[in-house]
Amino acid sequence: MRSSRRSTSPHRSAASRRRGLPKTRRFGAQAGTTTAEYAIGTLAACAFAALLYKIITSGSVSALLSGIIHKALGSVG
Repeated sequence: MRSSRRSTSPHRSAASRRRGLPKTRRFGAQAGTTTAEYAIGTLAACAFAALLYKIITSGSVSALLSGIIHKALGSVG
């Protein structure tokens, strides 16, 4: 006589044994951590880009970069 219950064979992979569990139970408190890390990293990169933009577009840095470019182009031609 065959039992209708599925047996937990040691030959089944861990992934196939976990398939029936809800996602929150499989990953526990770590669910969504990677997404939050990417969001914080993206926010930090945007803040850094804004800071660099403000520095480069300031008057003194703009004049300095302009002088360097004119000097480089003047020495080529």
